Amino acid sequence: MQTMIESTPEVAEIQTVRPTHAPPSPESLEDTGLPEEFVAGLVLKTLHVRGAALGFDLFDILALPMSVLDEIIRGLQDERLVEVHETRGPSRGQYVFKLTTAGRTRALQELEVSRYVGPAPVPFEYFRAWVERQAIGHAQVSKERLERAFQGIVLPEAMLDQVGPAVNSGRSLFLYGAPGNGKTLLAERIAEVLGDRYYVPFSVLVDGGVMIVYDPVLHRGLDTVPAVEGSPESSESDMRSEIFRSIPDHDRRFVEARRPVVVTGGELTLEQLDLQWDPTGRMYQAPPQLKAAGGVLVIDDLGRQRVPVRDLLNRWVVPLEHAQDYLTLRSGRKISVPFDCFVIFSTNLEPRSLADEAFLRRIHYKIEVPDPDRDEYERIFHDCCDDRGIEFDDSAVRYLFDEVYANGAVEPRRCHPRDVLNHLRDLAEYRNQPVALDRELLEAACKSYFLTEA
Repeated sequence: MQTMIESTPEVAEIQTVRPTHAPPSPESLEDTGLPEEFVAGLVLKTLHVRGAALGFDLFDILALPMSVLDEIIRGLQDERLVEVHETRGPSRGQYVFKLTTAGRTRALQELEVSRYVGPAPVPFEYFRAWVERQAIGHAQVSKERLERAFQGIVLPEAMLDQVGPAVNSGRSLFLYGAPGNGKTLLAERIAEVLGDRYYVPFSVLVDGGVMIVYDPVLHRGLDTVPAVEGSPESSESDMRSEIFRSIPDHDRRFVEARRPVVVTGGELTLEQLDLQWDPTGRMYQAPPQLKAAGGVLVIDDLGRQRVPVRDLLNRWVVPLEHAQDYLTLRSGRKISVPFDCFVIFSTNLEPRSLADEAFLRRIHYKIEVPDPDRDEYERIFHDCCDDRGIEFDDSAVRYLFDEVYANGAVEPRRCHPRDVLNHLRDLAEYRNQPVALDRELLEAACKSYFLTEA
C-alpha cells in the first residue's frame, strides 16, 4: 500500500511503501502487545541511563512510534515521574525529557528487575507467529541460484543435484567425509543461498522477562538497528524528521535482515542449547537454535564436542521430529518454542559410528563430500593460483601426485592446493624471492606442510 504525504510542500513527493510481508508498525499501545507498565518502566530506565533525552531519541532507542510513546510519557508526567527539561521545537518529539527525583527512584526499582535498555521487545506470541510466517520451508532454491552460490568451489556435478533437494526440503542434512574437503565451506554456502529477507525481533518478552534474539554477527541487517546510545545534542530533529518517523515501513522492533547462519563447533555443550540467564543484566540470551530461526544451524565437527555425541544427538530428536523445542525458564517452567531452521550436521567421522539408525532416519539427506579426483584437484590448484596471482604450471600438480600422494601415506584433499600455495608464498616472501611455482620452493612448502611418513 502506498501513502502520499501532502501536509507540507517540501515532502509532497515522499512516498512510503509498507511491504505486505513485513510486521506492521503498531498504531497504538494495544498493537504492541505489551503492558503499559512494562513500556513505562522501559522509558524510565532509558532516561535514567541517558540523563535526558529528546522525544525522538526515545523513539529511536525504544523503536516505538512517537504517538505510542507520547501516550506513555504523558502518563509519566501526570505521575510526576518525568518532566520537560527544555523544548527545541513545537513537536513533543523535540522536547527534552528527564526524570524527577521520584522518577529516578522508580527507575532504580525497574533496574533491579531487569537492566535491559533498548528496543521494546515483542511478545512471545508475536515472535512465534512471525517465525511461522517466514518458515524456512518457504525459501525455495533453483538449480541456477545454487550454482551461482557455489561458484568458485570445485565439486562433483552430481553433488549439486543432491544438495538442491536437501535445501528445498528445509529439513536436515548430514555432511560427512574426510577432513579438509570443504564440508564447513559447503555448509556455509548452503546457508548463504537461503539468504533472502527475514524479520527478526531485537528482543522478546517471555514470562515477564526479556530474551535477546538479535545478534549483529549472525543477523546481517538490511536496515538500521534502533539506536541505544547517544545524547540529546546528537538528535536535533525538524518537522521533516517527525514526518518520516511517523510512517516507518515496518515494526521497528524487528530488524530487517538476511536469514541467519549460526555455526557451532566443538565448543558446543548441552547447557548452551537452553536459555542462558545473565544475572548481571537480568535478562535471557536465546540459544543458538532459536537465533537460527528461519535460517541455518550448522553443527560442525560433530563427535568432537565435550558432551557425549549420543547425548547431543538425542537432544535434537524431538525438535527435528515435531518442529518444536522446549526451553527452561529461570523459574523452572518449560516453554515450547518454534524449531524452524535447516540443520546441517558436519563430521569427519563415519556417521554410523555416531548415531543409531533411528536418529539417522530423522536426518533426511546424507551427502558424502569426497576426496577430489585428479582433474578436480588440478582445477582447484589452478583457481588457487589465480587467486594469489601465481602463474599456474601443471608440473606442480604432477609433482604432488608423483611425490606426495603416490605411496598412499597422504590422500589428496580439497584444502591442499590452498595450504601448499600459502606455504610457498610465505617462504618466497621470507627469502625475498618472486612468488612462483619454483620446484625448490614447492618441495620446501610440501615438506613443511605434509606428514609423509606412513
